[in-house]
Amino acid sequence: MADSDPPVPRRPGARGGARHGAGRRPGDGYRWGEPTRVMRIPASRINAVRDFLERPHGLLRPAEQPTVVRLPLFSHKIAAGFPSQADDYIEARIDLNEHLVRNEEATFMLRVQGDSMIGAGIHDGGLLVIDRAVDPVDGRIVIAVLDGELTVKRLSRRDGRVRLLPENPAYAPIEVGDEQELVIWGVVTSVIHEL
Repeated sequence: MADSDPPVPRRPGARGGARHGAGRRPGDGYRWGEPTRVMRIPASRINAVRDFLERPHGLLRPAEQPTVVRLPLFSHKIAAGFPSQADDYIEARIDLNEHLVRNEEATFMLRVQGDSMIGAGIHDGGLLVIDRAVDPVDGRIVIAVLDGELTVKRLSRRDGRVRLLPENPAYAPIEVGDEQELVIWGVVTSVIHEL
């Protein structure tokens, strides 16, 4: 309702409905720089959601001015078997974003803590590239929130059962029960780690 609109007439004793000048004006107080929506969450999860929203490093927001660094790509392929003669001809310069990011607005990164996924090449301290636009089908490695706790595991959806599978025999699979709250945040598309 604009400030120039007349008040909405009401029946005597009526309650509720729009009131002239009430509510938040467009653009006022939107902390994230965009409109908000009301969402019902379990009372026991309010702090977990609040903590997630307060996380540093711009996890929820894309970088404002991404830096493009183009690295040289040599035309010679490296032998993983027998050594071969090398040349130093630069074929092109590549931007790693072009190879790691498929859906820019839906992609974010998380750092790994722990070793439950080492069999999939995901090591402690590594960086995961996660795409929220990719369908989390059976067999994909996903970022899951199970009862408010974040984990990275391989998703198994078979015979009506949902399980989160580790890639380390020292860890047991996680059976997701009907009473548990499971949210799939996104699918891991790439892993970056130091040797």
